[in-house]
Amino acid sequence: MNAKNALIDTINEIDTVAKEKFLSSFNEIKQNFIRVFRSLFTEEDNCDLVLTDPKNPLDSRIEIMAQPKGKRPLTINQLSGGEKTLTAISLLFAIYLLKPAPFCIFDEVDAPLDDANIDKFNNIIRTFSNESQFIVVTHNKRTMASTDVMYGITMIEAGISRVIPVDLRQIA
Repeated sequence: MNAKNALIDTINEIDTVAKEKFLSSFNEIKQNFIRVFRSLFTEEDNCDLVLTDPKNPLDSRIEIMAQPKGKRPLTINQLSGGEKTLTAISLLFAIYLLKPAPFCIFDEVDAPLDDANIDKFNNIIRTFSNESQFIVVTHNKRTMASTDVMYGITMIEAGISRVIPVDLRQIA
């Protein structure tokens, strides 16, 4: 009976610690999300992360709410393609701020963005590139123009690829 009670106590302790760590991280990400979202949209725009079951945070779904200026509170699914992309980028960087990575890879995340929003995306990449290296796969000319180094892949002959680097810092 002692072993059973000790096991139950251990499980309860692990559950309590997990809830505390999750809620602490969740709240920090939530604050980061608001800050990054407003930097990509405007200071008047609002967003939120909401636990659908706050009494059971470890089993709860998380609703991503975004309210660009002039729109009523919306989930991310109800936004335009560009708004969804900027909201998702806001959330990615909110998580990144909790625990920065040495490098990040983005694969054509800028594709649904118009020129004004491309510039916002490029600015946030530039801001965070002081702490991490960003590898951005893109076909967007504005994104390519804002990089330090570009790598092109070419196929000299069938089945033989070659990487061609261009260091734009040396050209400027």
